[in-house]
Amino acid sequence: MKNKYKLIATAAMGLESLVAKEVKDLGYDCTVDNGKVIFYGDALAICRANLWLRTADRIKVVVGEFKAATFDQLFEQTKALPWGDYLPEDAEFPVIGKSVKSQLSSVPDCQAIVKKAVVNKIKQHYNIQSDWLDEKGAVYKIEVAILKDNVQLTIDASGIGLHKRGYRADQGEAPLKETLAAALVMLTNWTPDKPFVDPFCGSGTIAIEAALIGQNIAPGFNRDFVSEDWHWIGDALWERARQEVEEKANYDQPLDISGYDIDHRMISIAKENAFEAGLGELISFKQMQVSDFTTKKEYGVIVGNPPYGERLGERPEVEKMYRGMGKAYKELDTWSIYILTSHEGFESFFGRKATKKRKLFNGFIKTDYYQYWGKRPPRNN
Repeated sequence: MKNKYKLIATAAMGLESLVAKEVKDLGYDCTVDNGKVIFYGDALAICRANLWLRTADRIKVVVGEFKAATFDQLFEQTKALPWGDYLPEDAEFPVIGKSVKSQLSSVPDCQAIVKKAVVNKIKQHYNIQSDWLDEKGAVYKIEVAILKDNVQLTIDASGIGLHKRGYRADQGEAPLKETLAAALVMLTNWTPDKPFVDPFCGSGTIAIEAALIGQNIAPGFNRDFVSEDWHWIGDALWERARQEVEEKANYDQPLDISGYDIDHRMISIAKENAFEAGLGELISFKQMQVSDFTTKKEYGVIVGNPPYGERLGERPEVEKMYRGMGKAYKELDTWSIYILTSHEGFESFFGRKATKKRKLFNGFIKTDYYQYWGKRPPRNN
């Protein structure tokens, strides 16, 4: 089996640069494209990327790329790829697909042709004489993606999306994806020695992600990945990758992280989720409305994902809450404040122009990340 693989870390729109930084921090050169970061690595890189990438959606292994304008071309070039190097003879390999601006526009037909080509190649590779394959072994989900007649065939190495960390025992009505929550923290100037506050904590996701970052705990430490069953990676490499996770964690790093919410039920859920993540003793959750926040601490960071007022009936109440937040935070001149909302009039209700804005997507909702930078702490002589 070849030692180097072309790998893709998929990303939500607007987070590609963060994913690229994470990939580089793992030691891999990469290039950035819309919705994805491309890099090369060995089998261990697949394990490490799944375990460590906080802002990526999933990891894919590229099996082949080619041009195809006819179904015959798709079949023959798919069959020519070395599927036997990736799939054992009992592999379960569902095929999903998408096609954009291509002559092969029927996705179900493309999926069926790719499936047939892979079946033919596997039977040939393993000298299987029966008419069908068993498909009772490990899962290798294949995706055929066609853009302007350019075909890319990949295998999903993550399984369940990377945003599923494994600590969410319960959640509210509109939970923030863990990957976006991590991104919100990573886009701030917060360091683990500073106070951190989420005034709209909901199920606790932002605070929990901050704690994982603060103690350098890999986001995938608490879950499984589909590629753990792949024979060509093997248990030894996964064990090595997980050992690195354990060695790099800084469990002794003290943290000052608080989460507040007006709903006492969400506070209970947040506490439960934090304990599920093994961080229950590190994060303080308390019922409180945003306008009541006061502190004597300095140089802290506030990260909030407040209600947006998407429904017209909710707008007056949300705008009133933004005003109250602006008044409560007015005196916090050493604190940096970061607020995510889709409400275009946020700055006028908050009472200040943001130092910087960054466009992000919360699911399908177009939002702005309003950043207010506080005074820098004095330098130690």
